[in-house]
Amino acid sequence: MTGVEVKVEGLTKSFGRANIWSDVSLTLPPGEVSVLLGPSGTGKSVFLKTLIGLLKPEQGSIVIDGVDLVRCSEAELYEVRKLFGVLFQDGALFGSMNLVDNIAFPLREHTRKSETQIRDIVAEKMEMVGLQGAEGKLPGEISGGMRKRAGLARALVLDPQIVLFDEPDSGLDPVRTAYLNQLIIDLNAQTDATFLIVTHDINSAQTVPDNIGLLYRKHLAMFGPREVLLSSDEPVVAQFLNGRREGPIGMSEEKDAAQAAREMEEAGELEGLPPMKPQLAASPGMPDRAAVHRRRERVDAMLHELPPAAQRAIRESRGEGEQGSAWGPVSDGSTREVARESGYPGDTADTDDRPTDIHPRITDDTPAPPGRHQLSDDDR
Repeated sequence: MTGVEVKVEGLTKSFGRANIWSDVSLTLPPGEVSVLLGPSGTGKSVFLKTLIGLLKPEQGSIVIDGVDLVRCSEAELYEVRKLFGVLFQDGALFGSMNLVDNIAFPLREHTRKSETQIRDIVAEKMEMVGLQGAEGKLPGEISGGMRKRAGLARALVLDPQIVLFDEPDSGLDPVRTAYLNQLIIDLNAQTDATFLIVTHDINSAQTVPDNIGLLYRKHLAMFGPREVLLSSDEPVVAQFLNGRREGPIGMSEEKDAAQAAREMEEAGELEGLPPMKPQLAASPGMPDRAAVHRRRERVDAMLHELPPAAQRAIRESRGEGEQGSAWGPVSDGSTREVARESGYPGDTADTDDRPTDIHPRITDDTPAPPGRHQLSDDDR
């Protein structure tokens, strides 16, 4: 499968008199990982549901593979939906079905494949997400992390060209979140599908995506390559990515201007954005991520238009300064971003001489093969 472009223009959605967001325009580049951020209650999950046609916007267009989902017929919408895979917040598994039947459900509903073919496909997807050995378990018999991975396997079972993740890290501890982030990067390297992730996790937003968007005050404040947003001096971006109280975002999404000004005065001079973290690279043995090269070309084309501070931060993140990541050659003669300092599995730096606890195996007795995420004893 290869990802397709998703082009959204002028999208507006309301429930009765309550406007959720207005005039949202963005393009999800094909084959790249994008993240959508925003304070709670800004309509991020509503945006995902609108993308797949579950909710109808009042204005705007969503063009996928030449079809406008806002104006197409039900038959056309049904066909376009086959391009999607969706990982819901809680996995949305059927409690009375074991994992094999849960994952096989879309194949039995939407294809005419034989049971033998279905079993082979399900086994392949379960291996991709590290669920070998749990085929007969019910959702209530496994951990929350395993349910997430089972939901992800089901989202991938029809080989979708677009995969939507609705807060995949919700309810997971930091270690499981790190493994899930690496799994998302590895799956993108294998499939080159278009990924869109809704999350509140700042570390995930800084290290996983190729592109980042931020919903704020019923509008899309920013959307673009990760380097551009992570080096932005916009106050709302700096506040959100630093996770601090001072700034335009309040408990109820936005603050009274006087309150915001008073807090800023009391706080004095605040730090800008944190240093740009290197993006997670695919695990050893995975294909080189074509998305990284496509994104870098776009950033190079717009670099001269950015503020000097942003230009410096981006150059430093590439190894052209003193810190950050470096763009180095790989075996095929192209370049890839090599993380110098990353505590996650999949760091492309040489790990032979590293302490074993920096890159823990998921099992002690059976090392996970490259790119495969097997069950831990705690996860069974």
